[in-house]
Amino acid sequence: MEYRIEHDSMGEVKVPADKYWAAQTERSHENFLIGVGIETMPREITHAFGILKKAAAMANHALRPDRMTDEKLSAITKACDEVISGSLNDHFPLVVWQTGSGTQSNMNTNEVIANRGNEIAGKKLLHPNDDVNMSQSSNDTFPTAMHISAVLAVEDRVLPAIDELVKTFRRLEEEHEGIVKSGRTHLQDATPIKFSQEISGWRTSLERDREMLVSALPYLKTLALGGTAVGTGLNAPKGFAEEVAKAVSELTGKDFVTAENKFHALTSKDEIVFAHGALKALAADMMKIANDVRWLASGPRDGLGEITIPENEPGSSIMPGKVNPTQCEQVTMVAVQVMGNDTAVGMAASQGNFELNVFMPVCAYNFLQSARLLAESIISFNKNCAVGIRANREKMHHNLHNSLMLVTALNPYIGYENAAKTAKKAFHDNISLKEACVELGFLTAERFDEVFHPEQMV
Repeated sequence: MEYRIEHDSMGEVKVPADKYWAAQTERSHENFLIGVGIETMPREITHAFGILKKAAAMANHALRPDRMTDEKLSAITKACDEVISGSLNDHFPLVVWQTGSGTQSNMNTNEVIANRGNEIAGKKLLHPNDDVNMSQSSNDTFPTAMHISAVLAVEDRVLPAIDELVKTFRRLEEEHEGIVKSGRTHLQDATPIKFSQEISGWRTSLERDREMLVSALPYLKTLALGGTAVGTGLNAPKGFAEEVAKAVSELTGKDFVTAENKFHALTSKDEIVFAHGALKALAADMMKIANDVRWLASGPRDGLGEITIPENEPGSSIMPGKVNPTQCEQVTMVAVQVMGNDTAVGMAASQGNFELNVFMPVCAYNFLQSARLLAESIISFNKNCAVGIRANREKMHHNLHNSLMLVTALNPYIGYENAAKTAKKAFHDNISLKEACVELGFLTAERFDEVFHPEQMV
């Protein structure tokens, strides 16, 4: 491999000749050989850095045109556009497990944009610190990248995925209207419910999760940029924070604003914790929905068997013909991962000291993984399972009329205690509720038929 010599404040460093990164990135690349190739800084963060560096250059050009000249702005803008597009991803090698402020990732971005910008300009025009990092600090750029990437992940990936599954559930409600089945509580038979009502519970859970995620977005749309090192805004021109937020909004099409208190913005990650709590709520509901579906589809002969779901692949290497609810299982595994991530996000957010939180990379990594996994999981579940859910009407009818909890309909006529005796006798003697009720002398057969209508109990 060919190398070139780069230098920073600590001296000279050999850097691969075909890479745009420079000395500080290379030092981090060598010093943090932890999770290499597996736990690279999320590409959503790289993308967000491209946006914020372009926005910062635009703001500096407006406020410091003598330092951020037209020529420098043009070179930075073109390089940032390549970062945003992902075409320079190979030049961002750093892992999550680095300094807790994300300094190396900020410098990685500065060095790549400077070197690529110089290549575009055809001369040594840009310095990574003096130009690309002008009016900024790692301490305010990394939390800004976190918020930008979080907003894009939630608005552009998670919410659309929820909307598609909600749409599917609405269709299933309409298609299964009027089908009455046995309800279940504590995994035991309960009073009847319409299948459409059961599905509406799934749908409304997702709609509520969506509302909670949306409620978190205004907090995520506040940006730390402009606070520089400790929140005072040292070395940033007056109005820089507002100009940057305006530029980020223009570049993303989202309504970002500058954080009112930069001391809070640098040290507290409460917005990320709050938003991830909504992601955890979504994961919890998806766990519940997936479990409901696989219970209802269990069988095909010895389980509940009240619904059928698509058969996507063989389920066993030894049992011919076995098919498993694999989409439900991927959902439940993703849910567990998100719940674990929530613990990591909360712990990371609690570890700020004085003017800076230094657990930001792990916080960002877990948040973005949760958003990515949930979005992809929900899309897969919808496409490969939910759209194909069908009621087994015969099995639902059989289970409904075999349920002892239908005895609840008799409470107004024979009282709670007599109804309980009826249910216990029916179960003990393996006879119908009608037979038990008549044998106990609580109602005549004719009167039983008059008052006992399971389909009307919903």
